[in-house]
Amino acid sequence: MEQVMTKRDIREFKAEEPPVTTQTPVTTPEAPAAPPLPEPLRGDPAMIALPTVIAGAVGLFLTTIGFVPASAGLAAIPVILAATVLGLLISTIWEAMLGQNVVATLYAVFLGFYASYVALQLGIANNWYKIPPDQIGNTVAVYLICWLVAIVMLTVATLRLPAAFTILLGLVDVVLAVLLVTIYQPSAALQTVAGLLVFAFVAEGIYLYFHVMSLAFGGKGLPLGKPLIAA
Repeated sequence: MEQVMTKRDIREFKAEEPPVTTQTPVTTPEAPAAPPLPEPLRGDPAMIALPTVIAGAVGLFLTTIGFVPASAGLAAIPVILAATVLGLLISTIWEAMLGQNVVATLYAVFLGFYASYVALQLGIANNWYKIPPDQIGNTVAVYLICWLVAIVMLTVATLRLPAAFTILLGLVDVVLAVLLVTIYQPSAALQTVAGLLVFAFVAEGIYLYFHVMSLAFGGKGLPLGKPLIAA
């Protein structure tokens, strides 16, 4: 049988019901997100690589055009060894740690080029390699051929980069080819041409440095041109 609720039961039932409120619930504001932790590697390695490469290239330009006599042919070595090689070593490792493999290979190639130039010049000057005097020209030619092949390969492989980088690498290709010709056909005119091409390389490097500096200051950067091959 159904049980009939007494007045006492009804009062107890109503007392157990939760109170009804018309107040709007208070929402606790969320705490702002914590700022990201600083990353030690955050930044642009080009800020180190480009100015040190430019300094070394200026040294090569001055020695190539005969600013110093042949007896002072090692005049650019201190700048290249202490600034360019060190700067490129730091930048190459930094880019690799950031996972920027294409830029890392660019820096690594130039690092090898400059470091081996120092080794070549110091080795010949101090007779470290015991190269006969009549084979010095061929030794320099080996150096030029090795790097001409490597940098032409790099130029072709990076045609998907903006045109400014292709121009930069193309200038190096032409300089190496001209210097190689002068080994077997000495020519003051060709030597001057090679020097002017190195100066053009310096000018292109300065342009790229202004580009990365513009980006560092929050600007848009400079136009770098469209890639010759679309990505």
